[in-house]
Amino acid sequence: MVIVAARELKDRESVLVGVGLPNLAANLAKKLQAPNLLLVYESGAVGSNPSRMPLSIGDPCLVSGAKSVCSMYEQFAYYLQGGRIDVGFLGGAQIDKYGNINSTIIGKYKAPKVRLPGSGGACDIASNVKRIIVITPHEKRRFVEKVDFLTSPGFIEGKDGWRKLKLQGGGPYAVITNLCTFKFDEMTGEMTVTALHEGITMEQVQENTPWNVKVAEEIVTTPPPTEKEITTLRALDPDKIYLR
Repeated sequence: MVIVAARELKDRESVLVGVGLPNLAANLAKKLQAPNLLLVYESGAVGSNPSRMPLSIGDPCLVSGAKSVCSMYEQFAYYLQGGRIDVGFLGGAQIDKYGNINSTIIGKYKAPKVRLPGSGGACDIASNVKRIIVITPHEKRRFVEKVDFLTSPGFIEGKDGWRKLKLQGGGPYAVITNLCTFKFDEMTGEMTVTALHEGITMEQVQENTPWNVKVAEEIVTTPPPTEKEITTLRALDPDKIYLR
């Protein structure tokens, strides 16, 4: 999942990075095909060059060698809401077929089964970034027909719903799981399988997805990780903080 996500990042793009797997993906891309990738962290580090994998967005290693460090307010007001971020990584407890994300509650809002951390900056990121990428395990509890709570907007119930919001972002771009890669249909905004990982079948994808999965006219097999990609990735996280 990390390697597939890293391949989606292009040189000289700006990417709003979280911790965890997105952090690995962005730093891997910077080591390989995108040396001029601008890493931006919510805490205010811009153009970061971390010497090790940060443990949080407040880790001091994000500051050393960064192009600038600003307040979180300036980060959101000038960079994010200013439309200066190309790619943003998001995750959540639930995602539906239009890329809407729930990170607030499971169940009914007034009497939830589980109360989650909430939006943080996720709604702002979903609304303002040019391309949103989600990395998530492919599980039925995560993939739902309709999210219990809409924390971060995807294409709502289709592209028309997104247009009515009049947001400056481009909306969800890709969902990368341990089974496949989804992109989003240009006309409808529906999640569509475009690539299956090696050894995975469409039957397995459908078994783990509660709606009738849309499939691209031409599905490719995800190119397997190269030796260089694997070696570089493992070197980024030698203590296996994220690669457990």
